[in-house]
Amino acid sequence: MKIIKKFIILFLFFNTNILYANNVSFNDWLKNFKIYALKNNISEQTFDMTMSNVVFLPKVIKYDRFQPEFYEDTKTYIFKRTSNLKIKQGIKLYKSNESFIKIIDKEFSVEKNLLLALMGIETNFGTYVGKMDILSSLATLSFDKRRSEFFTKELITILQLVESQKIDHNILYGSWAGAFGYFQFMPSTIEKYAIDYDNNEIIELKSIKDSFASAANYINKIGWKKNQPCFIKVSLKKNVPRKLLNTSAKKLHNKKKFSYLKKYIKNSNNISINNDLISSIITPDKDIIPNSESLEPAYVVFENYEKILQWNRSLRFGLAVCTLKDKFENVL
Repeated sequence: MKIIKKFIILFLFFNTNILYANNVSFNDWLKNFKIYALKNNISEQTFDMTMSNVVFLPKVIKYDRFQPEFYEDTKTYIFKRTSNLKIKQGIKLYKSNESFIKIIDKEFSVEKNLLLALMGIETNFGTYVGKMDILSSLATLSFDKRRSEFFTKELITILQLVESQKIDHNILYGSWAGAFGYFQFMPSTIEKYAIDYDNNEIIELKSIKDSFASAANYINKIGWKKNQPCFIKVSLKKNVPRKLLNTSAKKLHNKKKFSYLKKYIKNSNNISINNDLISSIITPDKDIIPNSESLEPAYVVFENYEKILQWNRSLRFGLAVCTLKDKFENVL
């Protein structure tokens, strides 16, 4: 028992020292970051107003290292996010805002069921937008070495949005990674695509009008093609060249016309897809799940699917969004 107590004391002492060291280093980083921010069109007044209460958040580092996209198999990931309950919740939100959502669908040429799917998976239709202090999250990830450059840019961008009074810094609470609002926009996405649709001189991504219009504008501007397919689940023949298989969402390779890939797909004659569509094959479990099959599960994905990857670079996320989209299409 004494040995266990000693171990616990040593464990707490060791981790406390690490946390203390991180906090000291973080405070030094924050001083240097202020100098950098002031050189990037952030006034000292805005910096002090927004960053005075920023702290290092150890749990953000934990979340960054352990994301569901990196450990859940595809079947489990999709099932959790496209349930019948999710459909019912989406229908309820749609019926409460039907006339407006139809306007957005038509104006931006983006299917209403896609917008519902994105909102449903990102924030469960606005019921879970995240409670993390976004400024502290971004600062923590900027301080961290793994993706420092990316998150430093995001932090500067959100400060610039506050500086220009496009965003109210008092409501910046969202995901551990710094995403904000009903559709979980990162600061750079807010800067490029967010819209003050109701013309009240501030972008409110926790409101139906600004958030739906901004999401539709975003997916439209990156090239979504309305009424085009997203993916189909397939069974592959064993002679499929391994070079055709994509296991990472970073960049899909070996894209071909669907007519070329059909020869490697079982029962391809039963698939009604335009042969000229550019497509590629993904096997999302191969590099993630231990002892997974090389050819199962497998999907042929099209250009619209890649637009979802630009939203969130995860093979499973893209499949879940497109699955939920198709389910909404059958009930709306």
